[in-house]
Amino acid sequence: MIWQTILYLHLVAMAFFLGGQLVVGLAVVPVERAAPDPERLRAIARRFGYGSVVALAVLLATGVAMASHYSLWDDGTLQAKLACVAAVIGLTLAHLRFPRAHALQGAILLLTLVIVWLGVDLGR
Repeated sequence: MIWQTILYLHLVAMAFFLGGQLVVGLAVVPVERAAPDPERLRAIARRFGYGSVVALAVLLATGVAMASHYSLWDDGTLQAKLACVAAVIGLTLAHLRFPRAHALQGAILLLTLVIVWLGVDLGR
């Protein structure tokens, strides 16, 4: 039961992180471009950013726990996933410094999708 709960928390955090990127990128930003309100967009981005930090912390904690419990540290898929996670963290920090760099947003989204794919591969 404990490992099912840990997996559940990992998946909920992943859904928030990826889902939030999709909602902001595909719904919020286009609406904001049609009726610009920079303060509102900054507030949305800030709120999502706080949630993303929590989601990343949950993902890291639960991911480490599952990798240890299931003895996955030597698995090549996990190593690739961890490299992508490190890249997402680095790109996210760069995005904080350069918030208007849309290429960073796209790269973060693409790498997040790769991370999810690798996670699905690990779970089978």
